Amino acid sequence: MSPTSRNSRKSTNPWSSALLLVCLLGGVSAAQERGPVPVPLSSLREAVAQLGSLDYATRMTAARTVRRAAPAQAVTVLLQAVDEHADGYIRFRALVLLTSFNDPRTDDAMTEALASPNDRLREVAYAYFEQHPNPALTDRLLSALDKEEGEFVRPSLVRALAALAKDPRVADALVRDAGRGMDYFRSTVIEALGDYQIAAAVPRLAAIAKLEGPLQDDAATALGKIGDRQALTTLAELQRTAPSETQPALAAAICLLGVNCASHLSYLEKTLTFAGRTPGYQELLRGAAAGLGAIAVQGGDEALRVLFDVGIPSQDPVRAPVTLAVGLVGLRNIPLMLKTLEARADQADAIGLLAEAFDMLEEDSEEEHFFAVVRRTYWEASDQSPVRALCERLISRLDF
Repeated sequence: MSPTSRNSRKSTNPWSSALLLVCLLGGVSAAQERGPVPVPLSSLREAVAQLGSLDYATRMTAARTVRRAAPAQAVTVLLQAVDEHADGYIRFRALVLLTSFNDPRTDDAMTEALASPNDRLREVAYAYFEQHPNPALTDRLLSALDKEEGEFVRPSLVRALAALAKDPRVADALVRDAGRGMDYFRSTVIEALGDYQIAAAVPRLAAIAKLEGPLQDDAATALGKIGDRQALTTLAELQRTAPSETQPALAAAICLLGVNCASHLSYLEKTLTFAGRTPGYQELLRGAAAGLGAIAVQGGDEALRVLFDVGIPSQDPVRAPVTLAVGLVGLRNIPLMLKTLEARADQADAIGLLAEAFDMLEEDSEEEHFFAVVRRTYWEASDQSPVRALCERLISRLDF
């Protein structure tokens, strides 16, 4: 297994393993569960060196050790690894783990990584600046937009820029890129325009939505996310003329505009069920799952409920698109995901579906952000609270 593969979730309890390791390293009791614990510097450096191990259990235990170390100590060791380690994968993993710690030194490390020849490091840096927008970097990011060609890097750059879209230059650049280049890159731009509700993009998105093709769904969904009611005329017309495969995206978009949302949710649920039971409707199935996911990311708890209800007992071909939609909700709306998981009677199965989603998505930076939020919530929760029990289950099942 290569260090980049995360498709093997272990059946043993990794949380217990992590506790044992930390107790051996630091000589502390289980009280460390309530927050960070001291770890000998030599052991912490050893753990960082194991982040690139070919053995899954070794590198996951190493990452858990670093995440639970005292922040000042962990950040110092991680920064050293990012700057000096000979293994590019370990430098990448160290940079990802840095995002778990709220340390001012991280900004400088991420700024330096923007110029790295290592695609992985640039991707992490752009993802970091999406979460921590820095207007001082606007010119630099705009310049990178004309040069960055990395297939997995450019989407992170686009989203980092979208977080700065109050600058008219940024909005103009993204609207321009929504209409040019490869469809894959245009799709990521269109998604970012919607996620960051860039109103200046509405005319361009409406024009794209009117063209049958792979970007029609993306453009329609983005119009719904932006929330400009002027787009309703375009979407309503498309409901009358667009192919059946596009109808779920249109239903989701109109729901996001706040129009007849209950009926559109019902349509999406029925479509998902029908397409899952009837061979030959895979495109419709994917569209319905994606539409429900888009609504859930924007706070639609009923849409997330449907995804779990359908996804938990499902098998492929239904399971894959529904699982992906659940995963995106977990990454993009953590509060809703935790609230939903806490309330479900089938919590273990729901967490299992989320674990599958994270394995499929392999979004390292966004997953690390999820881990940090859950870990902090776990440490802060009272001993017998349902949220603490949920977070402990997540920590065990997701190996962090």
